[in-house]
Amino acid sequence: MLLGLAVVVALAATGVWNPFPGLWDWVDRSEPISEPDVVWQQRVGGTPRSVTIAGDTVVVEQRTRVEARSLATGAQLWERKADWAAVAGGDRDPVVAVGKLLVNGYELLDPTTGVTRRRDDDAVAVWTYRNLLLDARCTDATDCTLSAWDPRGTAPLWTAFLPGVHSGLLADNPGLRGTRRLTANRIDDGVAGAEAAPPLLGFPVDGRVHVVDTATGRVLQNVEPTRDERLSVVGGRLLRIAARSQDGSCYFAISARDSATGQEAWHQAGVNLRTADSAGCVQREDPQGARNVLIGVAPDGREAVIDGYDGRLLWVGDSGTKLIAVDDRSAVFRAADKRSVVARELGTEKVLWRRPASGKAGAALTPYAVVVVDEKPSRLAALDPRTGRELAALRTSANALAVGSQGMIIGEGREIGYVRFGASGTSPTRPPGDGGNPGPGGPGPDPGRPNNGDCGPKGELCAEPGGGKDG
Repeated sequence: MLLGLAVVVALAATGVWNPFPGLWDWVDRSEPISEPDVVWQQRVGGTPRSVTIAGDTVVVEQRTRVEARSLATGAQLWERKADWAAVAGGDRDPVVAVGKLLVNGYELLDPTTGVTRRRDDDAVAVWTYRNLLLDARCTDATDCTLSAWDPRGTAPLWTAFLPGVHSGLLADNPGLRGTRRLTANRIDDGVAGAEAAPPLLGFPVDGRVHVVDTATGRVLQNVEPTRDERLSVVGGRLLRIAARSQDGSCYFAISARDSATGQEAWHQAGVNLRTADSAGCVQREDPQGARNVLIGVAPDGREAVIDGYDGRLLWVGDSGTKLIAVDDRSAVFRAADKRSVVARELGTEKVLWRRPASGKAGAALTPYAVVVVDEKPSRLAALDPRTGRELAALRTSANALAVGSQGMIIGEGREIGYVRFGASGTSPTRPPGDGGNPGPGGPGPDPGRPNNGDCGPKGELCAEPGGGKDG
């Protein structure tokens, strides 16, 4: 054995034959992260902080760098040092914003080549949407300018004045006053990617909320909450959520205000939006919800989905049901028997689909697929949002990281892999749109009113807002 090893070392040293690289590749080879196997599987340099499908590329944000890989093969296309990264734009016009913590400015990179498309040296915060990119720059603590850009534009669409920004407005997508998404184990919070910019955004500044119209940049309202209020901007309305402590309980009331006039548009009492903790009903959280809808709990304990625009009850669960995913088209909930998950169209009694699942199943709604995860045994599935047809079904303990029009990225540790939808390349039946709220083009037809087709509540999946660009 020693003689044979000596011969192998001599051959490797002289370059005649070197088995060690192949041997190391065999030792270091990764086990498949799912069954059936993924289209490709790659080990990235560090544990991903976020993964986003951007057109034909996969953007992987890590702790100190960002890299892009080919969606078709998984091969690395480029790598950059950066402390944060976020993707803006739709399927046809994505860009990658990158920057460093505690350093003003950012760069917009082409996701395929990594080439810098635009550079900014002054911005302190960036917000990324499918049809818009916002940044904020400050000359001093009380003099800041908010600018809106087309994702690949070279000149601002509009600018607005804000009297300062609070200390949390740093880097990419700092928190605004909106809603909190429902979350699920093994599904990344950003699995759906960037959404279209909502018609109104609420910027917290020194205890007040400045409501900005994303179509024009006008600051429509500048409101200071009272001691027992929390302000949130949802569905084109400014919500004043009051929580009052009395008789050992919290009593809630919601007043939705018109953004232009400040007049009350609707009012709802007795619905708990889960904004307060048990210590004196202090509201420290935004309400749960998504896009134009809110999630509340009625006094009898049943969950409800409320239209943020007009206050209508779009869905009220039965006793024992548990809502696990929602957008402004449909709700996905665990049935009371804890043996299935059900999807129902909001505003109607129509059940879209039902699927066997355990009482611990979780889900997330994206424009292209509903992701459902289950345990014991570990399963991950992607379903057509309208029919429940399986687009992919995996035996895996990996996480769902990103969903695109043709497939999804899953990952475990440093390993990521691409799962293509459909055994024969089939894709979701829903028209491939950018989803979410309307963008700078305006609120669209009949804001907040869902329809029964596949175009979304404002027709945003069929008519491209913002002048026909992918948005």
